[in-house]
Amino acid sequence: MGWRRKRVPQRGRKAPPPQLHGNINNLYFPIRWRDRLHWDSPNPAAECQRPRSDVGLPKTRARPDHVAYYQPSLTAEYDEDSPGGDFDFFSNLVTKWEAAARLPGDSTRQVVVRSGVVLGRGGGAMGHMLLPFRLGLGGPIGSGHQFFPWIHIGDLAGILTHALEANHVHGVLNGVAPSSATNAEFAQTLGAALGRRAFIPLPSAVVQAVFGRQRAIMLLEGQKVIPRRTLATGYQYSFPELGAALKEIVA
Repeated sequence: MGWRRKRVPQRGRKAPPPQLHGNINNLYFPIRWRDRLHWDSPNPAAECQRPRSDVGLPKTRARPDHVAYYQPSLTAEYDEDSPGGDFDFFSNLVTKWEAAARLPGDSTRQVVVRSGVVLGRGGGAMGHMLLPFRLGLGGPIGSGHQFFPWIHIGDLAGILTHALEANHVHGVLNGVAPSSATNAEFAQTLGAALGRRAFIPLPSAVVQAVFGRQRAIMLLEGQKVIPRRTLATGYQYSFPELGAALKEIVA
């Protein structure tokens, strides 16, 4: 699923079907990494083709975004009604993307799914982590105490489908698993799924030196995000627990 321009139907044609916008395989941000000190980030308003009226708009539209909207914390717990979106580069970027992608008027039922780290086969976050863990070189990043909001790619696709098909769903849904985990717990669980020890930490100073300050924030800080509204809408997770999700991925 890639970004695509919406087509306004000609008079006499049927209204367009429900729309799913986004790419669930690359859900950190649509940012191109240039070097350790610079970000080449897109202009949300320029890249989102916002129509000027609600004529010909779909009845339903769902799109993924990111839990970086919420401020990193070791103690706070966030649900869909929690404030955020205005404290650093990433949270402001999420806010701009959500505002730029919103369709005008009230004729379209719109859903935004704020996703955690997407776990699945064939690339993404797991593609970068599997090799060192398979070699027995994996471990927590930084202190390991930071929360690691995660979701299996099958459940993210399921939540987006649920959002399109269930007429009572609207607004923001948190696309994270109902069981939270810290980065250290994630490392231990992935190591167990692979039958490897996962005790070698990656120090914060090394992360910042390799990735740069801005990108390191995404690895060293996290949020405890709860899918309260997602569960209330009736969505049933296929992979609510981290252990089962990782075993399915590495099998």
